[in-house]
Amino acid sequence: MQVAKKGLYRDYFLHADILIMTVVWIGLLVGAVAETMSWLSLILFMAGLVGFMLSEYLTHRFFFHLKAPTNPLFLKLLRRLHYDHHTDPHDLKLLFLPVWYSLPNLGFFAILFYLLVGSLGATFAFAAGLVAMLLIYEWKHYVAHRPIQPKTKFWKWNKRMHLLHHFKNENYWYGVSTPLVDVLFGTLKDEKDVPTSNTAKHLEKRGHSM
Repeated sequence: MQVAKKGLYRDYFLHADILIMTVVWIGLLVGAVAETMSWLSLILFMAGLVGFMLSEYLTHRFFFHLKAPTNPLFLKLLRRLHYDHHTDPHDLKLLFLPVWYSLPNLGFFAILFYLLVGSLGATFAFAAGLVAMLLIYEWKHYVAHRPIQPKTKFWKWNKRMHLLHHFKNENYWYGVSTPLVDVLFGTLKDEKDVPTSNTAKHLEKRGHSM
C-alpha cells in the first residue's frame, strides 16, 4: 500500500506539465520578491488566486463544455482539453491541462494585468497567485480521479462534487479548486435535486455549436 501511495504522488509531482508550471511559479515568486515585497504584493497574490478561480469556472462551463463544434481542428482541441476526459475520467494522460494551453493563457492575463498597472513587481505577484491556484486546481483534480482519500470531511465532499459532475450531470458542480464560484452562479445543487444526464460521459452528443 505504501508503494502504491508513493506511485500516486510520483505521478503528480513528477508529471512534466506540473514540473514546468512549478518552475514557472518559483520564477514568478523570485521575481516578485526581487522587484518589491510588501503587503500589496500579498494582496495581489491573493487577487491572482481569486482570478484563477473565476477563470477556471468560466472556462470550464462556457468553453470546455461548448456543444461539439463542426470545425475539425476546434473539435480536436476540445477533445484533448476536455471531451475525452469526460469519456474516460480516470485516464492519467487526460487529467492535467497541457502546458501548451495553460502557459499562454496565464501569460495573457499577466500581460493584460501589466498593461493595466504598469508595475513588473505587481504583475509578478499577481501571476504567482494565478499559477499557485493552477497547481492547487491540478492537485485537487488529480485527487478527485485517483484512489487518494482526502482527510477532512470538506475535501471528501469537494471530491464527491467533482465526481458528480462526471457521473451524475455535467451541467452542475463545475468548480474543482473551490465550490464557491458554483454557489455564486447557482450550479452547486443537492444531488437529489439533479436528474442523471445521459451525456455526462459523452459531451460530443450535446449537439453542434458551429
